[in-house]
Amino acid sequence: MSILDLEEVRRSYDRKQEALRGVSLRVEAGDVLGLVGRNGAGKTTLLRIATGLLKADRGSVKVFGLDPWQEPVAVKRRLGYVAESQAVPPRLSARALIEMHRELYPTWDRALEANLLERLAIPPSKPISSLSKGEARKVLLLCAIAHRPELLILDEPAGGLDPAARREFLELSIELLAQGGSTILFSSHHMTDVERIANRLVLIERGEKVVDSDLAAFQQEHCVAVLPTPAPPAAERLRSVSGFVRSRSRGSALYAVFRRDPRDLKSELDDRLNLSDVAINRLSLEEMFVAFVGVES
Repeated sequence: MSILDLEEVRRSYDRKQEALRGVSLRVEAGDVLGLVGRNGAGKTTLLRIATGLLKADRGSVKVFGLDPWQEPVAVKRRLGYVAESQAVPPRLSARALIEMHRELYPTWDRALEANLLERLAIPPSKPISSLSKGEARKVLLLCAIAHRPELLILDEPAGGLDPAARREFLELSIELLAQGGSTILFSSHHMTDVERIANRLVLIERGEKVVDSDLAAFQQEHCVAVLPTPAPPAAERLRSVSGFVRSRSRGSALYAVFRRDPRDLKSELDDRLNLSDVAINRLSLEEMFVAFVGVES
């Protein structure tokens, strides 16, 4: 049984804004899935539906085989959730917030709580409102993982943190949950974070899933051809090459993304299209993101 199973999920906020347009997604035990997409693509909506904070208009949602909207307590006891913007009573101290969460979860690990308090250097007596953004996020992380959830959902949890704090936050999440074999679903605007910790990649664009792949395999299967001084006929001819995904102009060069082996592509561009002055490189995740959500040339 999968940990999370979405089938043809749709969600609209009004008649003109369909946030999710028939998304299907299955997350298996042990996945560390990086969810990417531009602002407004539907990532947060998807994650909030998975946690039971939003109800899908149509489609099936199962978490641990349960409907999170119909059985919210049973689902929430088995998952952890941290978002970039998460409402917390400002006058509440870190200690009070932790104690509140401790009462909610039968699987709460007091030893892990104590370890995290020390390791994260959380000042327990201070009100949440007096903590820095990084400190407050650490408190929320502790509350999300001290009960050793089977599924951890992170929605831009390190957004707004400096690079060092962001890296520490994400790597700590992975380290602690890897010890128990938990599953992680997280969204991030930072492609380096996704490359560092994810083993699976899902790209959402305009409410639709356009990529769902093992991350390493995806990067091996795609490459980018760079024409230094593209002319319109050359750009059009690239579209006829097998494996063409899309292209875009940047400065005086044309970047064309292909799903195929770089060596075979180079040979075809040389022999068939007489385009010898082409550099072909493996696709970084950032290039992939721009290629799939940028404006097509």
